[in-house]
Amino acid sequence: MIEPLVFRAALDKADIRFVTGVPDSLLKDVCACISSCYPAERHIIAANEGSSIGLAIGHYLATARPALVYMQNSGLGNVVNPIASLADPQVYGIPMVLMVGWRGEVKTDGTQLHDEPQHVKQGQMTIAQLEILGIPYRVIDENTQDIDDILKDLANQALERSGPVALVVRKQTFSSFKFNSERHDKHLLTRESAIKLLIDQLPVNTPVVSTTGMASRELFEYRKATKAGHDHDFLTVGGMGHTSQIATGIALSQPNNKVLCIDGDGAVLMHMGSLAISAKQTNLIHVVINNGAHDSVGGQPTVAEHLDLANIAEACGYGYVAHVSTEQAVIHTIKIALTASGSAFIEIKCKCGARADLGRPDRTPSANKQDFMKFLKGVSDE
Repeated sequence: MIEPLVFRAALDKADIRFVTGVPDSLLKDVCACISSCYPAERHIIAANEGSSIGLAIGHYLATARPALVYMQNSGLGNVVNPIASLADPQVYGIPMVLMVGWRGEVKTDGTQLHDEPQHVKQGQMTIAQLEILGIPYRVIDENTQDIDDILKDLANQALERSGPVALVVRKQTFSSFKFNSERHDKHLLTRESAIKLLIDQLPVNTPVVSTTGMASRELFEYRKATKAGHDHDFLTVGGMGHTSQIATGIALSQPNNKVLCIDGDGAVLMHMGSLAISAKQTNLIHVVINNGAHDSVGGQPTVAEHLDLANIAEACGYGYVAHVSTEQAVIHTIKIALTASGSAFIEIKCKCGARADLGRPDRTPSANKQDFMKFLKGVSDE
């Protein structure tokens, strides 16, 4: 395995002075190392992967040096536009090194490593995406010994071609690195407790749309524990940042029924402009669980830790807005939102982390979709 500190030293040797990206569980150890070792002006955790490309472009224009941009392979979709329309050698020609975590890797014999459903297609198309974008790449794994030379070569190649190159990272490439982040959130609710409080207050026929990661896993586990079934919930297992618009689309089609969206702070930051659209939907209850971290992929901080998302939501036009952090306040505000005549936005401040034995959904996305659509049809027929 590559030690994260060795990788960080290799970045210096390659004269890569700036790092940005969106955290990924496969890259969590090297990202934790970068967060711990780099000053704030040399490392930015971006709102989304496309924004990381913008930061890398700005860095190159000011320094003539390529930046490192890290992402999960699902993030490749978010970078297609800024890479193809700005960074490509046929446009501005901006050198940069992409570091891509290969979730759902397809091995040389054609078999695919087991991963979550949202990574199946992404894993199959990762290399093809890079190739169709014309991005040269190197693949590294736990047996890679010459990371110094690889990073130097990639940085030089990026400069020579005046465009992006990529480092594709297989699972278990990096050894562990403990991220030391002092947080003062022990007094706050857990995300799982907040979700349970919300669900317990809902009328029986309320559709729920939950964001990717731990939130959907915890919702699924609670429904399973209470034997309530899973047909009321749409688990947005991929497509980070799009949960609120899925919920808004449902709310538009069923204007007489309240729809609950359970979102996360990192997801909201990815496409914050969507708040102005969701705010117009009077039957939408948008709950954002803000723990100031990308909790599902290693706990890297988000800027939402220092933002008042409720104030931003109010400015976007939500009818009822609340910022809460206690059990009693969660119950009180969700009851108000359920009877409010306009859209509602509830920001719940929570602590980081999840229980060690948290399970994963044991039903396929297809089964989830079919049951949820059947439920929605039943609600609309009432």
